[in-house]
Amino acid sequence: MPSTNPAAPPQPSAPDLEILGDQVTIHPGGYVGPPTQDDAPERNLVEHMARFRESPLDFLREVSLHVSGTGWRAYDEVIGQPIYYPGFSENMKAMVLRTPMLQKRIEDLADRRVVTEDKQGLLGGDSEKGEKRALRKAEIVSSLHEVATKLTDDMICKFESKRFIRGAYYLCTQLLTRAYHQGIHVSSEEVLRIRSVAETAAKKKHSIIFLPCHRSHVDYVSLQLICYRLGIALPTVVAGDNLKMPVLGAFLQNAGAMWIRRSFGKDALYTTLVQSYIDTLLQNGFNIECFIEGGRSRTGKLLSPKFGILSFLLDSVLSGRVEDAVICPVSTQYDKVVETESYISELLGQPKPQENLKDFLSASSVLSLKLGRVDVRFHEPWSLRTFISEQRGRVSDTRPSSALSDPGSADSRVRLLRTLGYKVLSNINAVSVVMPTALIGTVLLTLRGRGVGKSELIRRVDWLSARVRAKGGRVAHFAGAPTSVIIERGLEVLGPELVGTIDNVPETTYYAVDRFQLSFYRNMTIHLFISEALVCAAMYTKVKQGGGPANQRISFDELYEQVRFLSFIFRGEFIYPTAGLLPNLQRTLLGLESDGVIALTRLQSSNSRNDDQSDPSEPLPIASIELSTAERNTGRENFDFYNFLLWPFVESTWLGAVALMGLTPPPSTSPTHSSASDTSTYLDLRQTSDTVQLFGKTLYHQGDLSYFEAVNKETLRNALQLFEEEGIILVRKSSSSGKTAPSAVRLAPEWTPRRDDATGMIVAEGRLWDFIEKIARSRREGKNRRDGAT
Repeated sequence: MPSTNPAAPPQPSAPDLEILGDQVTIHPGGYVGPPTQDDAPERNLVEHMARFRESPLDFLREVSLHVSGTGWRAYDEVIGQPIYYPGFSENMKAMVLRTPMLQKRIEDLADRRVVTEDKQGLLGGDSEKGEKRALRKAEIVSSLHEVATKLTDDMICKFESKRFIRGAYYLCTQLLTRAYHQGIHVSSEEVLRIRSVAETAAKKKHSIIFLPCHRSHVDYVSLQLICYRLGIALPTVVAGDNLKMPVLGAFLQNAGAMWIRRSFGKDALYTTLVQSYIDTLLQNGFNIECFIEGGRSRTGKLLSPKFGILSFLLDSVLSGRVEDAVICPVSTQYDKVVETESYISELLGQPKPQENLKDFLSASSVLSLKLGRVDVRFHEPWSLRTFISEQRGRVSDTRPSSALSDPGSADSRVRLLRTLGYKVLSNINAVSVVMPTALIGTVLLTLRGRGVGKSELIRRVDWLSARVRAKGGRVAHFAGAPTSVIIERGLEVLGPELVGTIDNVPETTYYAVDRFQLSFYRNMTIHLFISEALVCAAMYTKVKQGGGPANQRISFDELYEQVRFLSFIFRGEFIYPTAGLLPNLQRTLLGLESDGVIALTRLQSSNSRNDDQSDPSEPLPIASIELSTAERNTGRENFDFYNFLLWPFVESTWLGAVALMGLTPPPSTSPTHSSASDTSTYLDLRQTSDTVQLFGKTLYHQGDLSYFEAVNKETLRNALQLFEEEGIILVRKSSSSGKTAPSAVRLAPEWTPRRDDATGMIVAEGRLWDFIEKIARSRREGKNRRDGAT
C-alpha cells in the first residue's frame, strides 16, 4: 500500500520486561527472539510436571521456595498499605460497618419501616406507641446490622495468608505460561514509573485505581501477577458474583476479588454498603482494580464506559470523604485471546453459559500451547482530585451561567462522570500495543480477493505497521526480526482454524478461514483509523457510482453531512477524538491528502490562507474532495482499506434499521391512532432481537449482506440502543406482580411507515425509509445494490 510520504522510522522505546514464571528478562522494546532450535525447552506447566517425574527433589525445592517465601517471593516489603496478615478481613469488615454513611442508612431504613408499620396499625394504641416504636426500631436496626454483616463478609476480599498468595502466584504463573508461552511483557520505563507513583501514594495513604480494558478473564490474573512480582500491594479487584463459583470463588476472593451483584436494583442497603466499602478502601490507601467497560469485550474493540463502580469511585472523592486517589489506565493486549471461540457463539445468538469450574479447567483453549504473549501497558497515572478541579474550572470559564457550572448539580456530576470514563478509554487506546495477530487479521479482512500471497502479506503488514506508528499507535515490533518471521509467529498463534494456507501453488497463499473470529483481532486496530474510515465511507457514496473523476467528486458540504451522520450513528461503537467534528474532519482530510489518498480542490478566493499558516481549528477553504491520481493508479488500495474497516459496522446498523420495517403494524392497525401506551403493537424485545439476527443470517446466505460479522449481537444491540435514544423505537419496561416483565418494543408513530390501502404493502417513503437509505449510501456494493437502493 504505497504512500507518497514514507513513514518516519519508529522511535526507540524503553526496554521490555518479560515475566515468565520466576524469570524476569529484559529485551529491547517489544522484542521476542525467535527460537534458535526446534527442540528449545518450553517454560510451561507440562515442563514442571515432567521435572517432578525426572527430578523430584528439584521440583519440590522450587515449590518450597514459593510456599516458604525466599527473596522476592516472600512478598514482605510491599509498596503500599499492609495486606496479607491474620485478621485482615475482620479489620476490614469492622471498618466498613462503622462508616457513618452505612450507619445513617440503617437508621433511615429502620425509621421508614417503623413509620410504615405504624400506619398499618401494627404498633398498638397511642398510650404504648412510643415505647413500641423504640423497641421495634431497635429490632429492625439489629436485623439490618446482621444483614449488613453477612453481605459485607460475602463481598470483601480476604487478604489473610501470605503462604496462600505465594502458592497462588506459583500456580497462576504456571497456568498462565502454559497457555501464553512467551509470558507477560511490560515496559521497563512504565514499571519504574508505576513503582515511583506507588511509593508516593503509599506515603500519602492514597490508593491507586487501576482501570484496565477487559477482553479476557486473564486480564485480572496478569495484573495481579505483575503487582506481586514487582512488589506492589495487590489491588482489590471488583468482580461480578457470576464468578463466585464453588472452590474457585473462594480462591479468587483470597487473591483479591471483591464480589458485587451484576445489578443492584432498588436495594438501598446494598448500594450504600458497596459505597461504604469503596470509601473504606480509598480512605485507607488500598489499591483497587475495576474494568472501565464493565464486562469483557466480545468484539475486540473498547466498549463504551460503564459508570456503575466508576460512579462510586468518583463520589468518594467528589464528596470529600476521600482526599484523593491516583487513576492508572491499563491496556492488556494478547496475541490470541483464550475465550474468542465462546465469544463468537454468544455474538451469534447462543446463550452465555453459566460460569463453572469444570468448564474453566477443561476448556481446550486454556490447555493449549503457544498462544503467544500478554502485553500489559500502563498509562501515566494522574490525580482524580486534580482532574475534578480542572473540569470544574473549564466549565466555569466556558459556561459560567450554565447549570453545569454548579458543582453540586446532577447534570454537572453526570457530565464529570462521562468525561472521566471517556478520558480513561482514550488513555487506554493511547498506550495499547498492536500485536502481530491484529496486523495479520486486519490485512486479511481488508482484501478484495480471497487470499494473499506471502510477499504481498509482508508488504501489507509493513505498510499497516507504518500507518499505526504514524497515527501515534504502538506496534509490538520485534527488533531485529524480519517481518516474515513475525508473520510466521503470528500465523502459528492464530492457527489453521483462523487462517488457512495453500501450499501447492507457486507462492504460499493465506486466506481467512473464520472471518468472524478474525474480526476480533481486526477490531483491535480500528480505533486508530476511525476518522479516515468515516471520511472514506462518506466519499464512497460518490465513488460507488463509477464513471470518471468528475463523477466521483464530492463537495465539502456533502462530505461533511455524511461524515456527521455516520459519526452520529456510530457514537456508541467508537471513541472519537475530542477536538470536535469539524476540526477532526479538516485534520483528517489534510492527512489523507498528505498520504496521497485524496486530492483537495480549494476555493479560489482572495482571502485563501497559506497552508503553512492555516489554523486547523478554523474551516479550511475546501470546495471538493476526490481520489488522487496516485490512489486510482494503485487500485484504491488505501481508500478500500479504510472502507473495509467500517463496512461491517455500516452493514450491521443498516440491518438493524431495515429490520425495524418488520415492526410496522398490520393494515388493521392505524399508527396515527395508536399511543405509546397501546399494548397491541408492542413486541417482545428479546424475540425481536433474535428475529433480527435470523433475518441477517438469511440475507447473508442469500448474498444481500456482505459481512457475516454484521449479524453479531453486540453491534445490533448498539444499533437498537441508538434507535431508542433517538425516539425511532419505543421500549417499554413494565412491572407485573412485583417482577419485571419482558421488555417490549414498537415503532414510534412518527417513524412508522405507511401501508398501501389497496395492497397492504409498506410504501417506500417516510422518515424510516429515508434513514435506511442514508445508511445504505455508504454500504459496500453487492447483489442488487449498485444503485444504492435498499
